[in-house]
Amino acid sequence: MRIQLIHPPVYLNVHALTALRPSIPLGLAYVAAVLEKAGHAVSVIDAVAEAPERVTAVGPLHRLGLSPQEIAERVRADTEVLCITNTWSFSWPLVREIIQVLKERHPEKPIIGGGEHFTGLPELSLASAPLDYIVLGEGEETAVELLRMLEHGQTDPGEMAGVAFRREGAIVQNPRRARIRAVDELPWPAWHLFDLAAYNEHSLLAGVKAGFTVPILATRGCPYQCTYCSASGMWTNRWYPRDPVHVVDEIAHYVAKYGASNFPFQDLTAIVRKEWVVAFCQEIIRRGLKIVWQFPSGTRCDVIDEEVASLLARSGGRHLAFAPESGSERTRQLIKKRMTEEALFRAVDASVRHKLNITVFFVIGFPHDTRADLDETLRFARILAQKGIDDIAIGFYFPIPNTELYRYLVERGRIDYSDRCLMTPIFANDERLRPENNYCESLTHAELTRAKYRLLMNFYGLSFLHHPLRVFSMILNVLRGRETRKMETFLVELKRKSGLWLRTRPFGRKREAARPERAAAKS
Repeated sequence: MRIQLIHPPVYLNVHALTALRPSIPLGLAYVAAVLEKAGHAVSVIDAVAEAPERVTAVGPLHRLGLSPQEIAERVRADTEVLCITNTWSFSWPLVREIIQVLKERHPEKPIIGGGEHFTGLPELSLASAPLDYIVLGEGEETAVELLRMLEHGQTDPGEMAGVAFRREGAIVQNPRRARIRAVDELPWPAWHLFDLAAYNEHSLLAGVKAGFTVPILATRGCPYQCTYCSASGMWTNRWYPRDPVHVVDEIAHYVAKYGASNFPFQDLTAIVRKEWVVAFCQEIIRRGLKIVWQFPSGTRCDVIDEEVASLLARSGGRHLAFAPESGSERTRQLIKKRMTEEALFRAVDASVRHKLNITVFFVIGFPHDTRADLDETLRFARILAQKGIDDIAIGFYFPIPNTELYRYLVERGRIDYSDRCLMTPIFANDERLRPENNYCESLTHAELTRAKYRLLMNFYGLSFLHHPLRVFSMILNVLRGRETRKMETFLVELKRKSGLWLRTRPFGRKREAARPERAAAKS
């Protein structure tokens, strides 16, 4: 069949204090690869790569990439099936509009949705948009089977595992498909269908920019059950690593083909087994690959000791992010974050000794957080500053569909499935927390905002006091557009977002009125 995959445009929040950037769609590239392997003719409409400088103000946010109408116009006349991905539910108003425009323009073409949003909220998605099918969870095997069915002229998936759909007006959600265990048998991502150069030239990359970048997935799933995270809902609690030699084969291929030198790993949690990361590092060293690889989304600290830290440094794994989420042991227990202070401090000490760049993620404002919990986090952050880590990142808690805390808040009437609630995450890194986005039961939005800046000032004040040369190197790197740590990435992004804000004010070049459903984000 002739299939077009759609990577939608993304919302940008120019007021967010974060280094996060839109990045290369690795999951969609995997789906493209398995569909090609199954014999389908696959093409891609990448709304970001095809318009990487197109920034349009839409209500309180900005849209990066093609408009819904432009996406519909790019659909090839001979396309038989359209597939669209959506990871974050805050993008749902935009993705929903795209699906509506696609169905209006191409009513005869089935539309399939996949990704974390569709997996977390399949009924809402089918009820509010003219989707035909949703692929639930890990998508490769389900997508192949579903498209085989359509190729044979059938329209009802019956009891096909991993699919949600409509049958005679009713929404049917079949049981999930078992996870893929033979992950090494999956083809490598179909990067020939994507414009990697566009993402690199416009710095639309995850993590610290360190040369031509290609994302990597070395493991799938996460064995932990954190109450705020959607990983278990998307992937279940099974963790399957690829053969480390096979992963290095893929990296070496990209070095040879693209001249790539930077590899951000998009794993949920890659470092679970010490023997795996040791074997991986040793293989890179054995081949003499001169690369940078990093974990911008965070990883476990439990197995990082002197031996592992040394191997990370020697193999190019220089940028790590740990995610204790809170300095309070009480909060970590309540969110089921199975991590101890001792384990984190051991990993931090070893990493600092081997000059690794370390960021630590914190979240404040969990529903059960108290002032005492925030005081513990402040103490924790001050210790980390004295130990010598480079950066911390602090976000306000936001509820993610298909998580334990999300269900807790729904049961108590704190959130619903409105656009305003679904879009909360994109405002989680604002300069200040809005009252309507505060889900903490004992602290006000103002108290949490003050706590965030108190944490930042204490951490960076102590950090620069103990390491005064960092200030000068940071300023020099930002002026040169060079990134060696998270704070530099943040400052580079802040400079760019300030330009976007100025360009899209009423006197600027591009602005769109917010549609009614998106204007709800203001309330």
